[in-house]
Amino acid sequence: MMNRLLATLAFGVFFSLSAQGGIIPWLKGGETGTETQVPTELRRDNLPSLAPMLEHVLPAVVNIAASGKVVVENPLLQDPFFRYFFRGMPPQMERKTQSVGSGVIVDAGKGYVITNHHVVKNADTIYVILKDRRRIKAKLVGSDPETDIAVLKVKPERLQALPLGDSDALRVGDFVVAIGNPFGLGQTVTSGIVSALGRTGLGIEGYENFIQTDASINPGNSGGALVDLRGRLVGINTAIVAPSGGNVGIGFAIPINMAHQVMQQIIKYGEVKRGMLGVQVQDLTPELAEAMGIDVKEGALISGVTKGSAAEKAGLKPGDVIIGFDGKRVKNSAQLRNLVGLKRVGDKAEVELIRDGKRMTMTVTIGKPIAEGGPVTDIPMLEGAYLSDIPPDHPLYGEIQGVLVAGVEMGSPAWQAGLRKGDIILSVNRKRVKSVAEFLQAARQSPARLLLRIQRGNFSLFLVLER
Repeated sequence: MMNRLLATLAFGVFFSLSAQGGIIPWLKGGETGTETQVPTELRRDNLPSLAPMLEHVLPAVVNIAASGKVVVENPLLQDPFFRYFFRGMPPQMERKTQSVGSGVIVDAGKGYVITNHHVVKNADTIYVILKDRRRIKAKLVGSDPETDIAVLKVKPERLQALPLGDSDALRVGDFVVAIGNPFGLGQTVTSGIVSALGRTGLGIEGYENFIQTDASINPGNSGGALVDLRGRLVGINTAIVAPSGGNVGIGFAIPINMAHQVMQQIIKYGEVKRGMLGVQVQDLTPELAEAMGIDVKEGALISGVTKGSAAEKAGLKPGDVIIGFDGKRVKNSAQLRNLVGLKRVGDKAEVELIRDGKRMTMTVTIGKPIAEGGPVTDIPMLEGAYLSDIPPDHPLYGEIQGVLVAGVEMGSPAWQAGLRKGDIILSVNRKRVKSVAEFLQAARQSPARLLLRIQRGNFSLFLVLER
């Protein structure tokens, strides 16, 4: 079940792909320039080997050790009986955290290392351990929780970077190789294939466009490299499906094209400050296309336009079908959301669409996010969250009862507790809620702690919010 999906956010996960049999007898020669040469020579026993390629790749993949502190509620004061005897103790206490993961050197000249946000989250001390066993203190340049990408900087001495590939050119069935640090054992290499592309709706991250692979992923591998057989970086490994707590051959990597765009914003601005288009969209199905009399089979159908948004100012209307954004083909609503999510406020983009059977192109200027719904002002644990009843144009309207999280301010208490825009709150302290009024009434009865059951994408989860 998808509700058993483990993102291994405390330890990091990595892609180990297990291919069966010989996998490169058809490779012929390598490209010149900065890319790693494809191994063309057979071993003495006439069997193909990935070793020549890996000799160039392995020095660019590093291990990461992060430590920090978080403030938690004193557990002895949560129970009334213990609270009486320990009432002199502080209500909060610090707890040390440690995380082990992986990373990839992407710029040897400037010392930039890319990894997962959850590997270095809450860390105040970060060390990068190279293949030659050098241990270098790293500085966090910035991170983006929505895509789970973080950028580190180390002293650029005797480093080797991994050349970037093109994740958009990947095909299902392509062979890939993964390198990481499972269970803190040290650098480990595994291989396999690309199982699927464009995976979304998993609820692991805010912006999802995962490469799925049959990798054997384990804690400690998050932030590691997924490379093609030419030794080019095509993905950053981040999560697995683990219904029994172990690997079942379904792992996910962030495409390097997305990760690289996020990394560039972090390096330039220190953060990713996303803009908003301001449309509600759904996938264009064959039935909808036939009913609308259009000859395309893929796209994002606009079902609503937010008042005062960038979309309204540009002239977009309900019923428009977006088939291209910023020069890239749009296959579905999730892909459009990802493309818009990589734009900053003020950026311009060309939108190709179909209206009344006619193709046209419009230029939109990405605007500031508009938080729909009302803010929660009197419950500190929910500060920064905007809640609304499920609107009629929502895909789950009439199918599910709950409260829609219409927006969450990044860095707010609600954000830090794990709430994300698009979540649907089903219950509070095990009490079902059908409206914002019911939710607020139930939440105010428990000012110290809230147990929320959340519907996120295709699975549900529980969140504990504490003061």
